[in-house]
Amino acid sequence: MIKAQTMKIPFTDLKPQFKEIKVAANRAFGELVKRGDYILGRDVREFECSFAGFIGTKYALGVNSGTDALFLGLLGLGIGPKDEVIVPTYTYIASAFAITYTGATPVFVDIDEKTFNIDISKIEKAITSKTKAIMPVHLYGQSADMRPILRIAKKHGLKVIEDAAQAHGAEYHGKKVGCIGDIGAFSFYPTKNLGAFGDGGMLVTNDEKLFEKLKKLRDYGRKTRYEHVSLGYNSRLDSVQALFLGQKLKKLDEWNKRRILAAKLYRKLLCGAENIILPEEASYGKHVYHIFAVRVKNRDAVLEGLKKAGVNAAVHYPIALHLQEVYRDLGYKTGDFPVAEKISHDVLCLPIYPHIKESDIKYVVKILKGLVKNG
Repeated sequence: MIKAQTMKIPFTDLKPQFKEIKVAANRAFGELVKRGDYILGRDVREFECSFAGFIGTKYALGVNSGTDALFLGLLGLGIGPKDEVIVPTYTYIASAFAITYTGATPVFVDIDEKTFNIDISKIEKAITSKTKAIMPVHLYGQSADMRPILRIAKKHGLKVIEDAAQAHGAEYHGKKVGCIGDIGAFSFYPTKNLGAFGDGGMLVTNDEKLFEKLKKLRDYGRKTRYEHVSLGYNSRLDSVQALFLGQKLKKLDEWNKRRILAAKLYRKLLCGAENIILPEEASYGKHVYHIFAVRVKNRDAVLEGLKKAGVNAAVHYPIALHLQEVYRDLGYKTGDFPVAEKISHDVLCLPIYPHIKESDIKYVVKILKGLVKNG
């Protein structure tokens, strides 16, 4: 008896993206080499302008990572020692680390079970006299519910910094995320919807004074080449990354549409499947599916079964931030944020990327259904 061949489905595949931009990117790279402006050169300025236009802000500032975008953004908003910043406990560690780097303290709150984003009803209870900002995270490509967050922030005199690291092109009531709060922070880690060929990040804002402050923070506090008027850091997006990102930005809307179509196919094929909870789309915005996250029982066994069948699924994030060893001193314990803890035990992220094939999705669904049914 001939054994059926096992398919190999990657969690993400970046090669087709490069094929689409290869000719234009290589030409632009040749021009960059001739100019030699590798640091804060023309390609960086052009990409910043294009990205600001895409998001809908007056200003954009390239930095060396999404983590630095959050860190410098918080510094730009005046966050520092003895301050507190409210952040959801279910997100990547960089969201909290950026707060800690400033000397401030992250104050964790639970998440909404349907969207995986910050639970609006929990925010005001976490506000103290030390609270200076709220950091909503647009997780997995879906916007947090920003209008009530902005109302709470205005009521208590707080700043709002959007962590949009996973949400390039996501929308909230017709507006791109990142342009809604005081400042927006993006990551260009290679696997993001808009990914570089290494690390990179971006800050966006409509506040000119804040923008000028951020320019100094990212580049040694310079006023001129050897005149430094404030403390600053070495956190610049280099020209090579900006060049490739600029070419990819032209394709982003199309690639996001493909992600959305892939998500729709997953939904269609998984609709009504027993013991599989599908992600929900909030009515207020557009989800761009950086991640397609379902929830299943016996998650770890299902994950292992998928891998044996050639499906590279993943788990984001198995340990909520309030239970991470690094934040033990904050005094949180198991049970403090039950929704986040439940999600972290159940969540399973399926392969999704712009060029995933319909046949690949059907194979993933077939294997997943079998594992859940027999598990």
